[in-house]
Amino acid sequence: MRIHVTFIDRVGITQEVLALLGGRNLNLDAVEMVPPNVYIDAPTLSAEVLEELRGALFKVHGVQAVEVVDILPGQRRSLQLYALLAAMPDPLLAVDGSGRVLLANPALIELAGRDPDGESLGELFAAPELHGELLAQGLRLSMREVTLNGRTLLLDAIPIGEGAGQGAGQLAGALLTLYAPNRLGERLAALHHEQAEGFDALLGDSPAIRTLKARAQRVAVLDAPLLIQGETGTGKELVARACHAVSARRNAPFLALNCAALPENLAESELFGYAPGAFTGAQRGGKPGLLELAHQGTVFLDEIGEMSPYLQAKLLRFLSDGSFRRIGGEREIKVDVRILSATHRNLEQMVGEGRFREDLFYRLNVLNLAVPPLRERSEDILPLARHFLQQACAQIRRPPCRLAPDTYPALLANRWPGNVRQLQNVIFRAAAISEGSLVEIGDLDIAGTAVAPRADEIGSLGAAVENFERGILERLYASYPSSRLLAARLQTSHTAIAKRLRKYGIPGSER
Repeated sequence: MRIHVTFIDRVGITQEVLALLGGRNLNLDAVEMVPPNVYIDAPTLSAEVLEELRGALFKVHGVQAVEVVDILPGQRRSLQLYALLAAMPDPLLAVDGSGRVLLANPALIELAGRDPDGESLGELFAAPELHGELLAQGLRLSMREVTLNGRTLLLDAIPIGEGAGQGAGQLAGALLTLYAPNRLGERLAALHHEQAEGFDALLGDSPAIRTLKARAQRVAVLDAPLLIQGETGTGKELVARACHAVSARRNAPFLALNCAALPENLAESELFGYAPGAFTGAQRGGKPGLLELAHQGTVFLDEIGEMSPYLQAKLLRFLSDGSFRRIGGEREIKVDVRILSATHRNLEQMVGEGRFREDLFYRLNVLNLAVPPLRERSEDILPLARHFLQQACAQIRRPPCRLAPDTYPALLANRWPGNVRQLQNVIFRAAAISEGSLVEIGDLDIAGTAVAPRADEIGSLGAAVENFERGILERLYASYPSSRLLAARLQTSHTAIAKRLRKYGIPGSER
């Protein structure tokens, strides 16, 4: 039976209470003192003895209450801690100040094949230097690579102080967590999680985008390499994320690497990782690459056409058998990863010119998708512009605004060489500078990308230049209705603008 005695906190009262229990030859399994309370676990205490004991306890000066409880506070905390540790999917262990294991959760015991209670870290991981390294760094390690029962894991150690406000010299131990590389990959992928999932992220309802979605949904579920082609800014990464989100790998990481953004050595390090001591300045313990972090998931290689010949050869080898070596490593690592790639270049032409490996092209191009440029899905331009405007207003925390009707022709006529990304940037900039609830034509900075006529529509170079010039002036004059204002907007002289306004008969010009 467990009892809870409440008393007035005074010197010696606890000894008097415990003496009463000892005098009745009661075995005490646990006693917890939390003044002004004492909790007692006495398994041999019967109901009859409790009634007699209760009377004796109330005769002790300061005792206020005696009640039966189902569990002691410390026991409850231990059960809650065990339940919490048991529920954690990652292996965890607590060590004392000398680096010896005090407690391990079921996930770690299962992984190790034994309960490592009392072992040093060097014994547990068969790495004697790890124990000294942990102590030398004040019981703190950040993503140190270790091996346990043949599995490569990342170890993270956080020191635990003896109490709040205690300094580094008062460390009581540390909490260590082990992560499989792909678990860390899941966390990285979560940082870049898109609001819309699957093909809901691909906005638009034009025939071109409907065709893309239908084809993408078919190839997304096929577990084979996919090459996504399209101009810059069309949303190739969105398509890749959508394909991952509806595939069988959707619960595993989606990690991306832009092959054009990094020099060859950094791109290799990011993709394949490196072994301990691979080069000067390398992270101690090595570093897993995206392929390891994305195990059972997807790696997206953007701008694959910019990949160096050396990395092309290394990637080809990985696509052949799913294995690779880290930089400076000797051990073969095998992972299960689907490769999605994208490019705005003509890879077939690059193959013909000897600038891209033909065998790699065929490995990547098992499945393919072509993302249409914005000019081929003009029905989507205004819905996209409205969506981006709503998004921009929320982002810059301004009241909602809308597009003035006179902006529609300009938006629809533009060729949008930067595609959806350019449209989004133009709308964001317009929302930022617009002062009213309407975004006017003058707020749209698209004069430099006005619609260009097709080759068969051009009569002469002079006529083409005049048509282009007239279109710019007519669109901007509504918002800048004087030659001086318009000249300032276009960063040219007032005289030159006045001359052109007269030439093209644009009304309201200053003479």
